[in-house]
Amino acid sequence: MEIGTIGYNHSHNSEFIMDRPNGIGCPLLLLIKTPALFEIDGVRHIVKENSFIFFSGKLPCKYGSLNGVYTDDWIFFRMKSEDEEFLAELEIPIDTIVHLGNIEELSRIIHILTYEHYSAGLFHQEIEERYVEILFMKLSRILKDKSYLSDSALSERNNKLVYIRNQIYIAPESIPDVDGLAAEACMSRSGFQHLYKKLFGVSVINDVINGRIENAKRLLSSTNLTVSEIAVKCGYRNEYNFMRQFKSRCGQTPTEYRNCI
Repeated sequence: MEIGTIGYNHSHNSEFIMDRPNGIGCPLLLLIKTPALFEIDGVRHIVKENSFIFFSGKLPCKYGSLNGVYTDDWIFFRMKSEDEEFLAELEIPIDTIVHLGNIEELSRIIHILTYEHYSAGLFHQEIEERYVEILFMKLSRILKDKSYLSDSALSERNNKLVYIRNQIYIAPESIPDVDGLAAEACMSRSGFQHLYKKLFGVSVINDVINGRIENAKRLLSSTNLTVSEIAVKCGYRNEYNFMRQFKSRCGQTPTEYRNCI
């Protein structure tokens, strides 16, 4: 990931406004050190100090001081497709304001990067490249260790997972595999699985099985559908997998369960 320009601990007066109605035009990382007012794609945000955002460069945006001096660290990047994949693997949120609470370590790395970027010293470019990787890995670790997300982003993501879980229990026959569920939540597979278990206390795979078995119990007790028909309605490809999993979870075959009702 190549740095275009970089700035460390820059302060602006209350009249400063960065206004880009057509987007910034390139990726931009900001460490926001003072309270600020941001507008992203028409949505206004009052931003706490010690927050960050990684702009894609595509959305209209405007930002500046909330009530006095505005201070930030910033890096404009030139990115390739492999750089985008790197950020995706680290699960760095894009165009989303995130309050970190403490950005001192990240700011120190940007301070070092600023020196290296404008230095003519031996290996300065190689050192810069490695520090950029360290910066984003440190950021990813902070996000994952402390699960920081903006209130709006957290609410939206949680709502998606609640909807997905409801569908797992309401219509198990329509549930795709884990990759499909992660895509529906607009998350990576690993990030989706981690957050799902954190929210609901059970893995998504176990929940899918539970949803299928609960639906099967309901159909066995309230309909005259055959075991084969119930297997299909619960999302199984064949009745043998259904019977095996049902007995493993319930201690009885589907037919035995129905006869005991």
